[in-house]
Amino acid sequence: MQRRDFITAIAATMLTGHVFGQPSRYPDKPIKLLVGFPAGQATDIVARLLAERLRTLGQPVVVENKAGQGGSIALAALAKSPADGYTLMLSATASLVVNPHLYKTVGYDTLRDFEPVATVADMPMLLVAHPSEPFNTVSDMTTYAKANPGRLKYSSSGNGTLSHLGMEVLKRQAGIDMLHVPYQGSTRAMTDLLAGNIDLGLDTVAVTLPHIQSKRLKPLAVSSDSRLAFLPQVPTLAEAGMAGAAFTPWLGLVAPKGTHQDIVLRLSKQVVNTVKDPAFGERLRTLGAVPRAGNSDALSAILKREFALWGKVVRDSGARVE
Repeated sequence: MQRRDFITAIAATMLTGHVFGQPSRYPDKPIKLLVGFPAGQATDIVARLLAERLRTLGQPVVVENKAGQGGSIALAALAKSPADGYTLMLSATASLVVNPHLYKTVGYDTLRDFEPVATVADMPMLLVAHPSEPFNTVSDMTTYAKANPGRLKYSSSGNGTLSHLGMEVLKRQAGIDMLHVPYQGSTRAMTDLLAGNIDLGLDTVAVTLPHIQSKRLKPLAVSSDSRLAFLPQVPTLAEAGMAGAAFTPWLGLVAPKGTHQDIVLRLSKQVVNTVKDPAFGERLRTLGAVPRAGNSDALSAILKREFALWGKVVRDSGARVE
């Protein structure tokens, strides 16, 4: 081989990342896993469970919390990170497919700036009511709401959150009028709902389940496609006649655009195997999450479909956050 050809071959190999640790020796240093919410919240807890399992790659996986703008601060940071597989993010649904439509600017383009790696978990939401309300089913709730327009108040964890937008979709499908009362986070929303100052709420299983178990709230429906194993008596929104309002928030792992496909595929396989592990799945269920083992292609399809879906929901609702 002539010297020029040799140099060209080496340069091409370096560009594809198969020498000097990329990706044949990946990983050869710690991996950073970004989370767009404070420590202790559901996404953070799942991220730490996943990080512990991903140590089998041969390097520590360190969770770094970058809270703000509903997870978009962390995604903007990820978009600007080197595409070398050493900075990843466990992202919630809203951060990727809702926030770009909701905020004036988020600092990233969901469909162009990231490499989908894998789905990790579903985070079903429960429609709950205060026990004093004169209805126990979605059908009875809609009948009551139609007879009493504007009487029912529902809480959300903030304007433009899934707890808000999900209820807006339900309102439109049912043809009912309810008052939206936004709060700063689920804790304050639940406090007023438990006190009877609010009539209804839509929030994650992790937030609502303890109050259902203590009989301080009554469940009307779950937002997911199927019933929950730990609440088998609670119908889905589809079963309650609200198929158009059914949705399932999820958590997915993404990397910066341009991350070598060998690295993406290795990470994807590792995550899918982890999520399929019964012990890991049981840990997720204790958090009100449901295991969702999906590879890079599966997450890519979800992003494309739901980016368009939630864009329409945001536009129809008129929600906007500056």
